[in-house]
Amino acid sequence: MTAYLARRLAESLVVLFLMSVVVYALIGLMPGDPIDLMITADPNLTQQDVARLKALYGLDEPLHERYWNWLTAALSGDLGYSRLFARPVEEILLPRLGNTLLLMGLAFAAAALIALPGAMLAARRPGGAADGAVNLAAFAGISLPPFWLAILLIMLFSVTLGWLPAGGMGEGGVVATATHLALPVLALTLASVGGHLRYLRASLIEALRADHIRTARAKGLSEPQVVWGHALRNALIPYVTILALDFGTLFSGALVTETIFGWLGMGKTIYDAILGNDYNLALVGLLLATATVLLANLLADLAYAWLDPRVSYR
Repeated sequence: MTAYLARRLAESLVVLFLMSVVVYALIGLMPGDPIDLMITADPNLTQQDVARLKALYGLDEPLHERYWNWLTAALSGDLGYSRLFARPVEEILLPRLGNTLLLMGLAFAAAALIALPGAMLAARRPGGAADGAVNLAAFAGISLPPFWLAILLIMLFSVTLGWLPAGGMGEGGVVATATHLALPVLALTLASVGGHLRYLRASLIEALRADHIRTARAKGLSEPQVVWGHALRNALIPYVTILALDFGTLFSGALVTETIFGWLGMGKTIYDAILGNDYNLALVGLLLATATVLLANLLADLAYAWLDPRVSYR
């Protein structure tokens, strides 16, 4: 297991390095730079001022030299300063990464808690009324674009009913934070639960058709014992794969949701950094998002060994 974890860590570092090269190149090739924004804001800047500022920020150097300077500084622990917030990048990103993980974790848990009983209800009698209702709900959830769903929720619960705030973080305690979290969590949950239902239902149907399930029923076990004790563990193995893959999709969906609801998480921060040509903040934010997805995939691989004793990483 130690050798496997060391190999996965090395692979993750390679992925992060390649991701940093690609992202830095894409950001560097974008039209305009922070100095261009300064010129727009202050037309009194002369060409000499512009040249001096570009030399100060290193923007007069070739792209590969700028990347090398950033990489050596990052490896020494200096992630740079954010131009938009005039603070070190890590001071901005770490709290906002926590906000995003809180939002995504609640939405992930809610989607799984809804999908599990719904899929079990549908899988026990495929083609029945309950199965048809679950399939209809799943297809409806899959078909709803996250941004449109978020706008509908704001119009219903904030504008029409006035029950929940339309956006923001909520300062003043746990209750205020929970009320501001309700709509973005609901939007992400409804956008992802349909896919969870479909995959878990299909996996459960296949597991319930296995030979050992027929043997368990022949021995007189009750249906809950058959489903919970024998079928569910096998059905969760492919579902864990879907959860790991869906984590990246949920992260990108959180970008849209956080922007619409004004939730100060990674998605909104990266969006603002790209629009504001804040190179350091955008690059480190995207690398943190990549590292989070890589960690989710590693945890899924470790869950395989827990769910199925035949899986070994020795």
